[in-house]
Amino acid sequence: MRDHYGVESEAAEFAAWREHRTIAPDAVENARPWTEMIQSAVRRGVRVQRARIVSLPPSEYIRFEHASTFVNLAAGEEVRWLPRRLATGLALPGTDFWLFDDRLIRFGHLSGDGAVIGHELNDDPATVRLCSDAFKAVWKLATPHEEFVI
Repeated sequence: MRDHYGVESEAAEFAAWREHRTIAPDAVENARPWTEMIQSAVRRGVRVQRARIVSLPPSEYIRFEHASTFVNLAAGEEVRWLPRRLATGLALPGTDFWLFDDRLIRFGHLSGDGAVIGHELNDDPATVRLCSDAFKAVWKLATPHEEFVI
C-alpha cells in the first residue's frame, strides 16, 4: 500500500533497474527462494493473490515493481493493481499484510522511509475479518497485472 519501500535486500536490483530500466537476470536469481516457495504452494492447490494499491502517476519504485512482477506471475501468483483514488471508499488496515486461509494475518511494519522494522502475527477473528473484507474489496476493484498499464 506504499509508493516506496526501502527493502535492503532489493536495493541493488532497484538501483540497476533505475540505471537500465530492465530487470537484471541476477534479480530473478535472487528471487529464487521466494519463487520456489510460491511454486510449491501453488502446486499444493494454494491460491496466492497479491493486490497493490498505488498512486498515479506512479513513483519510480512502483514502476520498478510493475516491471518485475513477471517474476511473481511466473511463480504462480495472481497480481492485481488498484489506483489509490479508487480505494478512497474502502476501509483498509494501516499497514501491509498477508492473509493466510482467512484465519491468520502477518502484518508488516515499516519505517517512514519504507524499511522493514518488524512483523506481527494476528489471529483475532475481528481483525482477520476486517483484513479479509478489505482484501476482497480491493481485489474486486483492482485490475489484473496483464491489463494494468502505468
